[in-house]
Amino acid sequence: MAGSNESSQSRTFEIETAISKMLRIGVMFAAIVIVTGLIQYLVTGDSGYPGDTYPTSFGAIVSGLVAFKAAAVIQTGLLLLILTPVFRVFVSLFLFWAERDYRYVIITTVVFVILILSFALGKAG
Repeated sequence: MAGSNESSQSRTFEIETAISKMLRIGVMFAAIVIVTGLIQYLVTGDSGYPGDTYPTSFGAIVSGLVAFKAAAVIQTGLLLLILTPVFRVFVSLFLFWAERDYRYVIITTVVFVILILSFALGKAG
């Protein structure tokens, strides 16, 4: 029994370490994208959009990113920063499923659905 408990604790530690690394990588990647857009804006003095306008939809951000417009690059970084913990919840769902911890599968599913609904309702409102 003790060996099984130690194995379970070791597996839990490995999962928590992997999730921690994923969050750090996501935050660092988002920061790099934001800083890239900020440097581009500071060097060129141009956001890529006329006046005080900026992309407000996902499609507009993506098309601005493809055109390498500074404001769209910064907003992409911010979007990545927001999506990092959402991705963590999504990955956790599968990790709990693999561990057969169905109580946490249900809890994580509810949290993930709430996050998705909040994004959808925020976009609609």
